[in-house]
Amino acid sequence: RRIARTPFKVLDAPSLQDDFYLNLVDWSATNVVAVGLSSCVYLWSACTSKVTMLCDLGPSDSVTSVSWSQRGTHLSVGTNSGEVQIWDVSAGKKIRTMAGHLARVGTLGWNGQSLASGSRDRTILMRDLRTQEPFQNKLAGHKQEVCGLKWSFDGRQLASGGNDNKLLIWNVQSMSSGLRGDTTMPLARFNEHSAAVKAIAWSPHQHGLLASGGGTADRCIRFWNTQSLTALPFVDTGSQVCNLMWSKNANEVVSTHGYSLNQIIVWKYPTMTKLATLTGHTFRVLYLAMSPDGQTIVTGAGDETLRFWNAFPSTKAQ
Repeated sequence: RRIARTPFKVLDAPSLQDDFYLNLVDWSATNVVAVGLSSCVYLWSACTSKVTMLCDLGPSDSVTSVSWSQRGTHLSVGTNSGEVQIWDVSAGKKIRTMAGHLARVGTLGWNGQSLASGSRDRTILMRDLRTQEPFQNKLAGHKQEVCGLKWSFDGRQLASGGNDNKLLIWNVQSMSSGLRGDTTMPLARFNEHSAAVKAIAWSPHQHGLLASGGGTADRCIRFWNTQSLTALPFVDTGSQVCNLMWSKNANEVVSTHGYSLNQIIVWKYPTMTKLATLTGHTFRVLYLAMSPDGQTIVTGAGDETLRFWNAFPSTKAQ
């Protein structure tokens, strides 16, 4: 399989922050890319190539994370001040502002009508958008900033990564303990990474298979079986792992990297042979999202560009 080594489109993204702990790019089921640039969120339609500004938080705040709901109708926006805003995108209206965090919200994860938010205050807040309360549960398992959050495809497990080098697995069933005083404990705590864990991805092909990547001092992509809670073979990539994503159509993984090579690598799983190395970003590749059909990825970096690559096959047949 031949993978084009150059992006087929490059968009300007002025003021795209070079901050490892933020998550500023996401691609919706309705084919719209959201990107947080300084105090604003912009939307780029992959169908029409039209750009619109969704919101401007003003001079005293900035966007620290964006995440689309599964259907692509709503966008959650995390802010430097610790808020989580919910936007109805077709109406262009903010429908909720949710408090609860004491510091910036660098990562967000939707699960149906629920939203998890992770913060520099070291906590994860579980929010049910059908209720009036700002949050239902507080998960306090990390000792430093929470920088990665991903739900399993069945919505039963939440994986969280932190600047404390920990990867935690949380079980939804054990969270619904109604008593506020209860401390929800993680189902598992993986300590193998030796740097921050921002890159987290669940396999769409194998139930309970999770990939995670470590920062500059670690450089490894590790794999986990979250059913048996065991570690699987890992690979040292040689540079900071910023993001991970599985192909929807093939048993392949894409990783994006920082120091020192600023690369994008497509791997075959489970052999972890390299299928392609994509270069072009001049800063570390901090942001990654995938098109709804699974063929295209968009990457973003502090070089203030978004680059679009044809990384994966279109159907399972290939």
